[in-house]
Parts: sequence; C-alpha cells; structure tokens
Amino acid sequence: MAESVATAASQSQRSLFGDILDWMLVPLLLLWPLSVLVIWLVAQGIANKPFDRELGELAHTVARRVAVAPPDRGQSARVTVDLSDSQAVLLRRDPADTVYFQVLGLRGEWVAGDRDLPVPAKRRSTEGELQFRDDEVQGQVVRVAYLWLPAARAGDSDQVPLVQVAETLEKRSQLTTEIARGVMLSQFAILPLAVLLVWFALLRGFRPLNELQLRIRRRAADDLSPLDERLAPQEVSPLVAAINDLLARLGRSIAAQKHFLADAAHQLKTPLAGLRMQAELAQREVDAGGDAMAARRSLQQIARASQRAAHMVNQLLSMARAEDSEQARRVQPINLAALATETVRDFVPRAMELGIDLGYEGAEPGEGVGVSMSGQSVLLREAIRNLVDNALQYTPRGGAVTVQLRADPFGKVAVLQVEDNGPGIAEAERELVFQPFYRAPGSEVDGSGLGLAIVREIAERHGGTVSIEPAHARRQPPGTRVTLRLPLGPATGRPPAA
Repeated sequence: MAESVATAASQSQRSLFGDILDWMLVPLLLLWPLSVLVIWLVAQGIANKPFDRELGELAHTVARRVAVAPPDRGQSARVTVDLSDSQAVLLRRDPADTVYFQVLGLRGEWVAGDRDLPVPAKRRSTEGELQFRDDEVQGQVVRVAYLWLPAARAGDSDQVPLVQVAETLEKRSQLTTEIARGVMLSQFAILPLAVLLVWFALLRGFRPLNELQLRIRRRAADDLSPLDERLAPQEVSPLVAAINDLLARLGRSIAAQKHFLADAAHQLKTPLAGLRMQAELAQREVDAGGDAMAARRSLQQIARASQRAAHMVNQLLSMARAEDSEQARRVQPINLAALATETVRDFVPRAMELGIDLGYEGAEPGEGVGVSMSGQSVLLREAIRNLVDNALQYTPRGGAVTVQLRADPFGKVAVLQVEDNGPGIAEAERELVFQPFYRAPGSEVDGSGLGLAIVREIAERHGGTVSIEPAHARRQPPGTRVTLRLPLGPATGRPPAA
C-alpha cells in the first residue's frame, strides 16, 4: 500500500527540468518541418534566377530575328522570322530539358516554332518587356519567357507580335534538390547538437538548485540559521527568503515550546516534591506507630498536592488544546449565552463553599440570536471557566463575582465580562499576567499562572481580544474586570499555526 502511494505521488509530481526541456525542444521539433518547407521555397527561388536569366536571353535572341514588313499594295503588314533550321536546332539543344519556342503574328497567327505552346491569357500594355509564367505543354510543366514586340499598328488592329520560349523544369528541380539537401543535411547535424547543448545548459542552470538542496540536507537538525541568499540565483532568492522566514518562525516556535516545557517542568516539580515529602512523612509515622492525626494531616496534604498537580496538568492540556492547529479548523455554531450560564452554574457549589456571591447578568440562553457565533465550544467553555475560576481564587470571602454577557451590534462582537472585588492587578502587570506561568509578586493564591494565558490564546484563535481593567476605579480594593470580546457570526481568527 505504501509503495503504491509513493508510486502515485512520484507519477503526479512534475519535473521543472522536464517542463523547461519540453518547452524548448517541442517548439523546435514542430518548427523543423516548417523550416524544411521554407528552405525548399527559398531553394526554388535561388535555382530559378540563373535559369530564368538564360531563358530570357533565348527569348531576346529569337525576338531579334523577328521583323515586321510594312503594308504593300493593299496587303496588311506581315511578320517574318530570320531563323534557319540549324539555328532552330541549336536553340533547342539542351541535354536535360526540352526547349520550345513560338512566334505569333499581328493577328495572333502562327509564324514559327511550336504550335502547342499556349498563348498568354491577356497581354500587358507594356511592349518589349520580358515576362515569365508557369504553364503546361503536352502534360509537362514548363517555365515560359515571353514578350510582346513593338510594331506599327495596322488599321484598327492593336495586335503586336508575340515571342515565347519555354523549357521543362528538370535542371531547376535538380538544383533545388541539391541546395535544399545541402542545407537540410547541415540541419540534421545541428539539431542533435542543439538538443545536447540545451540539455547541458539546463544541467548547468539547475546546478545552483542542486547545491542549495545539498546544503540544506547537510545541515544539522537543530541548525535553523538563515540560508545565504547571495549563493542562490536571483530567480530563486524569493524561495530562499521564504525558507529563511519559515526557519525564523520555526526557531521562535521551538524556543517558545522549550520555554513552555521548562516552565511546566518547574511548576510540576513543586507539587510532586510535596507529594513525595508528605508520603514519606506519612509512611514514617505509620512505621513508627506515631500519631494517627499526623498521618491524617500528611494524607490531606497529599490530597491537596495531587489536586494542585492535577489542576496544573489540566491547565497544560487546555493550553495545548488551544494551540492545536488541527482542532482550530473544526468550528460549529455556538450559543455563547448558554455556554456562559452553564459554566457559571457549574461553579455555584464552589462559590457557596468559599462564601462568594457568584451571579450572571445579560443575555439569556433562550435569546440566542444576539450571542450566536462560530467557534469551538470546548475552548470557549475553557476560557470562561478560567476567567470565573481566576476571579473566585482572588476574591475574599464575602465578596462577589459577576459574569456579564451582552451583544454589541455596532461592533458586531459579543462582550463577556467577569468582574470581582478582589485586590486588583497593578497597571504595570496587566500585560504580564497573560504570559504563561507568570505570577504577580506577593500573590498568595495557589495557582499555575496559566489561566489568563489560555484565555488569550483561545480569544486569538476566535479572532477576539481580552483586556484587563479595574472594576471600581474609586474603591479600595479596586477589584478586576476582565473583558473578552468575540466576533459574532463566522469565526475570523488568525490562521492555525504551522
């Protein structure tokens, strides 16, 4: 199965080298037949020029033998040709081609030469100008040179003598073939050489990419230093810059994770050490047959220490859940009012045990419309739990904690506020308390320092914000009001971390 998946992946993967080679060679191979046709046409033009010149000289030679006799005794003018039989034979002598000639009189009558030579369709107005055309004689294609001779017009007739000389195309075809063959043979030799040069040029052009991937492969797993962009081609610089940016973000992420793990290990060390110490004390009391009350107190300390450790582990799991990129993609419609009231109801027994008045104000679950949003109910419930739990921890006995929820239609956000009348947070520390494991100096409350960090991470995942301010600016103690703002409607949070 794994081999088939790898085979399918390799088949679907494109080759940049192959694409460039195809785009360079395929047009070359497609244009080659067109170049052969162009070469053939050019060779025909080159071959026709000397033979046309020779054929025109023959036509002028015959034309010089033609004379027009003036009218005499009521007779019209006559055309005569001073050409002997030996001269006619010499005119036709050609070892490769058949030569024809023809002379027509003033009225188009045959005067001398071959009768089968066709007459031009129409006469040009310019007399004495040598012209060429392609025609057929006895089923053979011939090249014809012809000219209309100037002569005195007889009466109303505007006819003038016509001289034509034609020859077949054997010599021209041979010369055209030789020219085209010479050029095309050189092309046959050049084409493979061109393909080979293109291949080597691409190999040389891709060499910097191969060197770049070798430098990356030779790196140690913990080497996240940026790549040197100067060693890469200009076209690959954006890719190298993107890789450097990824390495920088990856380095920051790994550093944050190492810091987080170090802090987590440090924070777990205290309750675990307490557990071990109290367990040893209890065992010592039991072995010595000591006071049962002392062993009981040790067991109570063990219970409290294990509770703190469990709370710490749960907070760490919540933090990891809030940073999970896969979970961040799974959203669903949420009634925030129902979520808030259920969470507050869960904390009522603990608030009664601590002697704190815990209340809820604002939108009721039945209203729903004004506090509906898309998100992750597990994370949002965890955020509200952390806010309420944090407020209960810092509120003295006899105090009050109030959870308020309202919708802001103008800002298109749901506003959740948790307010207490505890000691408050100094202005200089209101941003620091959102850092993981941070504890305010002088705080005697048993906590992990993760609650507000988890709340901020969840808020950012949902495109929201969280802020801290005094609950009562003119009272002592001022108390604390934590405000969580979440967008109504679809979630618009930042994209999941890589």
